[in-house]
Amino acid sequence: MKNKGIIYVLALAVFLIGTIEYIITGVIEMIALDLGVSTSEAGLLVTVFALAAAIVSPLLITLTINADRKKLLMSTLGVFIVSNVVMFADLAYETLLWIRVIQGASGGMATVVAMAVATRLAEKEKRGNAIGIILMGLSSALVLGVPIGTFFSEMFGWRILFILISLLSILPLLVIYKKVPAIKEKEKVTFGMQLSILKNPTILIALVITLFYVGGYATLFTYITPFLQETSSLTMTEITGVLFLAGICSFVGSRVGGQLADAKGSKFTIILGLLLQGGTLLFFWLAGVNLLVFILILMIFMLSTWSISPAQQLYLVTLAPRNPDIALSINTSFIQFGFALGSALGGLVIRITSVQYLNWLGFSAVSIALLLVILLNKMSSIRTKAPIVTK
Repeated sequence: MKNKGIIYVLALAVFLIGTIEYIITGVIEMIALDLGVSTSEAGLLVTVFALAAAIVSPLLITLTINADRKKLLMSTLGVFIVSNVVMFADLAYETLLWIRVIQGASGGMATVVAMAVATRLAEKEKRGNAIGIILMGLSSALVLGVPIGTFFSEMFGWRILFILISLLSILPLLVIYKKVPAIKEKEKVTFGMQLSILKNPTILIALVITLFYVGGYATLFTYITPFLQETSSLTMTEITGVLFLAGICSFVGSRVGGQLADAKGSKFTIILGLLLQGGTLLFFWLAGVNLLVFILILMIFMLSTWSISPAQQLYLVTLAPRNPDIALSINTSFIQFGFALGSALGGLVIRITSVQYLNWLGFSAVSIALLLVILLNKMSSIRTKAPIVTK
């Protein structure tokens, strides 16, 4: 694959952004105590980041669609670096919320542009692999970034982590400046052309697929710790080990999903991933029967879920080849909304029934996603078979 080294550097930038997004969950009690707020108020530092990435980033992408992707990536990464430096200051809680909004908007935008740049730097037949590498950076933030960040925060304080991330982010910024060529659209993209993406029923259905498969994942995995506590005799240390293995599988899944999408096609990879994701959710009841088998099922669940994402991103790029940034940006928003929807519905199920029923809700969501994929394939088949009318 061409420019593989540069693409890995872009993945490093996404890894650092992901670490800043997720790290709050690891040190939330420490932050709440330091700022003199409740844990739920400290949790808003996570929420506003995600909402900014989901809502503000697509709007900014829309407004800057004709800008040089290299300059846009450098400027958004630069804003992200500065916002991390500001987090080190002893500021009021309300001010930190606004800084997190800036971090979410700039970080979310940089992540989308990094994926779009990666697809342009790689050969056409390797674009899925390139997207998989970028998403591997995001998933590795969960595997490595959060535990390492939590460790540093406990030793030196949570604010020092933001300075450390700022310093590390300078490396990808310099590589982008020196190695990434100027990337601009060959033809000017109008606002009407961008809106046409949302008028495309195929793209809209694909986005809803993202919402449901991510929602099905988040429904269970958001509450995986209480699920394991209730259905097994694992200690917290053992649960941490299980979650670390799950994180590694998400890392591997992102990589394998991109490679499989290039080799077998995005539709094949998406269908296979959804079948495995839904199938494993059905067998989550084995947690209370055979722990080793359950851990194996959890590993397959993580591998399959994270393998879908690069294939789904590649599919959207092929649907909107002239506006891949917009398609990727909107899909990223639906990923964030899927996490929000899944965690909210999962919390509702826990309040009404029990944590042990979460897998059935997740299975329902994934089943809807699979049915929509089948619908898309039928729509595509009908269009292919439609006769060509000539005058």
